[in-house]
Amino acid sequence: MKNIYLLIFILILANFSNAQNPKIEIITTFGIIELEIYEDKAPVTAKNFLHHVDLNTFKEACFYRVVRMDNQGNRKTKIEVIQGGLFHDSIVDQIPTIIHENTKQTGIMHTDGVISMARNQPGSASTEFFICIGKQASLDYGGMRNSDGQGFAAFGKVINGMDVVRQIQLQKDKGQMLLEKIKILSLKCK
Repeated sequence: MKNIYLLIFILILANFSNAQNPKIEIITTFGIIELEIYEDKAPVTAKNFLHHVDLNTFKEACFYRVVRMDNQGNRKTKIEVIQGGLFHDSIVDQIPTIIHENTKQTGIMHTDGVISMARNQPGSASTEFFICIGKQASLDYGGMRNSDGQGFAAFGKVINGMDVVRQIQLQKDKGQMLLEKIKILSLKCK
C-alpha cells in the first residue's frame, strides 16, 4: 500500500513539473514574435500580462520606443531594448499596477530576448513591456539602470522571432521614440 501512495505521489509530481508555460504570439506589421511566459518563475507579473492578453487590453498596442547604443546620448548605463504597450499615459495610468517581482526573486535575468515590464518606481508596472536585445545586466536586481537598484520584472522570453525584434530596433527614431510606431495587430495565447 505504501508503494502505491509513493507511485501516485511521483506521478502527481511528474505531471506538475511537466506543466508547460503559456506561449504568446505577438503579430506585428513586421512579423511574428513568439514568447514563452514564465508563469512558474514570475507568477504575479506573468499572470498580469496574461490577464491583459485575455481581456484584449493590447488591441491598440504598438512598439513605440527603441533603445540602441547610438541613441542614448551620454548616459553612463546603456541598454538595448524595444518597448511596447499602450503608449498613452492617459490610458496606462487608468490600469491597476502590480507588485514588483525583481530578478533576485524570480531568477530570470535580462538576457537576449527576455521580456520584462517597464516601470518608473517599483510597483508601478501595468501594461508597458520591453524586449532585451543582448545581455542587459544593468536591468537586473542590483543593476544601476534605475537608481533604486531594484531592476525590472522579467517574466518570459522570445522563443521565435528575434529577427523581428532586431528589425524593429533598427527603425528610425527621435529621442528613442519611433517616428512610425510598429502596430501590434494581435497579441494572443498560442
